[in-house]
Amino acid sequence: MDTTSRLIMLLEVVEQGSFSKAAAMRNIDRSVISKQISKLEDELGVRLLNRTTRSFSLTAAGAEMVKKARDLRMLLTDTVQLAENYHQEPRGLLRIATSHTLGRRYIQPVINDFQKRFPQVNVDMRLGDRPVDMISEGFDLAFRIGEPRDSSLIARKIARNRMLLLASPEFIATYGNPKSIEELGQLPAATYATSHTRLDTINYINAEGEECEQVINAVYTSNDGEVILDKVISGTAFCLVPAFLIENEISDGLLTPLLPDVNLPDYGAMYALYPHRDLPVRTRLLLDAVRHYIGEPVPRWELNIPELDSLYKPQ
Repeated sequence: MDTTSRLIMLLEVVEQGSFSKAAAMRNIDRSVISKQISKLEDELGVRLLNRTTRSFSLTAAGAEMVKKARDLRMLLTDTVQLAENYHQEPRGLLRIATSHTLGRRYIQPVINDFQKRFPQVNVDMRLGDRPVDMISEGFDLAFRIGEPRDSSLIARKIARNRMLLLASPEFIATYGNPKSIEELGQLPAATYATSHTRLDTINYINAEGEECEQVINAVYTSNDGEVILDKVISGTAFCLVPAFLIENEISDGLLTPLLPDVNLPDYGAMYALYPHRDLPVRTRLLLDAVRHYIGEPVPRWELNIPELDSLYKPQ
C-alpha cells in the first residue's frame, strides 16, 4: 500500500469516527487499518492521531493531512471520471443508495433494462432509510423522497410527490366517513416512522390559506410504507401516505380517499443526489433512464390513482 492509499485510509477513519467502522466499510480487519496508519506516520515522520483504547483525536499535523487527503480523493475521483468519459461503452461499478420502496418499484426495473443495454456496468444498490455519506461511502447516486439536507451534494428533482389520506371501506363502515380534519385526527391511524422521520401529523392549508397541523392518533407505526398500506387495508386504521406508494389499491377498491377537499401540500419530492456535477457516462445514462421511466412532468405512480387531479387541491 502506498502513501496515497494510506492517506485515503486515514480520511476514512476520521469520517467514520472509528477504526472499526472504517475497517467494516472496507471489509478488512481493524488491525490492518491500525498498522497502515502507523506506517503512514512513520513515512511522514509526524504523529497524526492521539489514540486511546476507545477513541482517537487528530493532532495538528493530522488535521492538515486529512484536509490534503480529502483534496487528493477528490482529484483521484475526478481523474477516474475523466478517463471513463472517454470510453465509448459505459463500464465499471455504479453504486446506488435508495429506500426500499423506491428501489424495488422504480429503480430496479430501470437497472434491469440498463444492464441489458450496458452489460459492462456492474451495479451495487443498497436499500434503506439511513442517510448515507455518499463521498466517504463511495456512492455515485442516491434517490430519496423529501428535501435534501446535505447542501454539499448536487440535487436534481425527479418528480413531485403528492400526499393522500386513505382508509379501507371496512374502516369507513366501522367509524363513518369523517367530516373534518379534526374528526379524522381522533380516529386510529397507521403512520410512517424511522429514527430520523415521523409522520404523525397532517399538514394542510385551511380556507384562509394558512398552514395548519393536525396531530393524529397513531396506533401503529412502521418504517415500511407497504406494511402500513397492508395495515390500512385490514380496516383497523387510516393513513397519510405519499402517492408513490400506491399501485392498484385505490382502483381495485381496497382503499378510499378521505376528506378529498382538504388542501394537502406535497411531501417534498423525489430527488436524485450525486456528489459531483461532472458525472461519469454510466451514472449520467442511468440517471436519464430513471427520469424517463418515472416520467415528467407527471410521475408514473400518479397514473395509478383515479381522478387524482381533483383530490387535495386548493378550492
